[in-house]
Amino acid sequence: MMFTVWAPEAERVRVRVDGADHAMTAATGGWWRADVTGTDYAFLLGDDEKPLPDPRSLRQPHGVHEASRVYDHSAFAWTDSGWTGRPLPGGVVYELHLGTFTGGGTFDSAIERLGHLVDLGITHVELLPVNSFDGTAGWGYDGVLWGAVHEPYGGPDGLKRFVDACHARGLAVVLDVVYNHLGPSGAYLDRFGPYFAGATDWGAGLNLDGPGSDEVRRYVIDNALGWLRDFHADGLRLDAVHALVDKRATHLLEELAAEVEELSAAVRRPLTLIAESDQNDPKLVTTREGGGYGLGAQWSDDLHHALHVRLTGETTGYYTDFAAPGALPKTLREVFFHNGTWSSFRERTHGRPLDTRKALGHRFLAYLQNHDQIGNRATGDRLSATVSPGKLACGAAVVFCSPYTPMVFMGEEWAASTPWQFFASFPDPVLAEAVRTGRRREFGRHGWGEADVPDPMDPATVARSRLDWAEPGREGHREMLELYRTLIRLRRERPELADPRLAGLVVEAAPDDSWLVLHRGALRLACNFGAEEVTVPLGGTADEVLLTWGAPGPDLAGQAAVRLPGESFALVSTGP
Repeated sequence: MMFTVWAPEAERVRVRVDGADHAMTAATGGWWRADVTGTDYAFLLGDDEKPLPDPRSLRQPHGVHEASRVYDHSAFAWTDSGWTGRPLPGGVVYELHLGTFTGGGTFDSAIERLGHLVDLGITHVELLPVNSFDGTAGWGYDGVLWGAVHEPYGGPDGLKRFVDACHARGLAVVLDVVYNHLGPSGAYLDRFGPYFAGATDWGAGLNLDGPGSDEVRRYVIDNALGWLRDFHADGLRLDAVHALVDKRATHLLEELAAEVEELSAAVRRPLTLIAESDQNDPKLVTTREGGGYGLGAQWSDDLHHALHVRLTGETTGYYTDFAAPGALPKTLREVFFHNGTWSSFRERTHGRPLDTRKALGHRFLAYLQNHDQIGNRATGDRLSATVSPGKLACGAAVVFCSPYTPMVFMGEEWAASTPWQFFASFPDPVLAEAVRTGRRREFGRHGWGEADVPDPMDPATVARSRLDWAEPGREGHREMLELYRTLIRLRRERPELADPRLAGLVVEAAPDDSWLVLHRGALRLACNFGAEEVTVPLGGTADEVLLTWGAPGPDLAGQAAVRLPGESFALVSTGP
């Protein structure tokens, strides 16, 4: 078979195949080639005798520091030939971490729980990164070989079995991918060529616009297309795209979106790119015809922050500005709270306004919780650890009755009591201690006792973060699960709730945001976040009660206003 590698600055390259070294021949564009028969292989650059794994490796059976293994995509027996995909509009996304979703922490053990997601009404399963990283346990954001599936999860065949099983159950699969940096252990890209330029908060950034960047961009785009084409993924969640520094006329994201669109036409199923961005810039999801990048959707952190402040009362750090009166209604109507306005956290103006006359809400993901907003708290505590069931119910109702695409973090649907903490398992003791110490010092500066911060290298931290699948049947958890199931069903049955049009969206609220009424066609969601009973106008006469939590039931019919006890909501249809 032909082994190839891009190493434009090397004067000599060898490939070690099954223990034997073979000289490679220089080709055009900095590529090297060798026709050799074998299975396990690694590259030796110049006179260096240290073998390095393939930057485009598809399998790392012995870890990120060891030899790569040849992998044949055509050998897997797919059964999803009838799968036509799922578009994101009207969908519900479920974010899960493979290693803690089940006790087994593998693709195969996760397959056993897919029935729960189908019963809940989920349409898209979003996996935190599953590409290779050093160690056995971790969030996945320290990946260093972007095309190889983490072996402890089940390797490339395990991922294919998972995707195949999801498709058999009508579930689309979105993979979280990280192109803005590499992890601190096992990152050998810089040995091969000019892959890096500048820096991000997490390490060296990619060279996307400097000398040699054509092949670096190709490396990213080919990797993305590979997940969608060869692993049959239905979409990608692009981590922290604001850290992708690209000054070219055509940004990498626009180039990627165009090629994904071409692939979508070829495989005849929708393929979705979802960005995480800190820029509050609608350009990401504006069509290319409209001057944007043409991505399918992006996360909406501002809506999370506004809801978090309303539910918890926390107003420190980046939550400070969201304590302002009207923050939640504004964000519900306009997506971005910071849209060219002052951000006290950043100490500058931030964001750009979204044209709500043209924008569609399904392009923005709404959520109460996600891996970052839980795991980056010192103790990894979920909202359910400190927020009452009534407030949780109100928050969920707002998310599912909003014009945006709802996203649920695993276990949220039953108010899981298990935390989700930061963990890693770097074998290098020096690196492990640096991560452990750095984590504790970081939170110590924010007022936490260092002894209270879980040791990220302790296997017990991973164990605490695993879901307890006995909880959904227990009192207190069972009721929340039924609420989520009902909200998702109503969103599917009542088109008004999934209507993505933002123009004319009406949100009425108390001066202090203690209650709000969300107008969705003829439907009204009335929420009381406060502790005291309030009377809330419906803007019409209630003729049917669809769902309540802690509020009066059928006797609301015929009323133009509803008396809501503290921490309750009512979803009703109204007449003229």
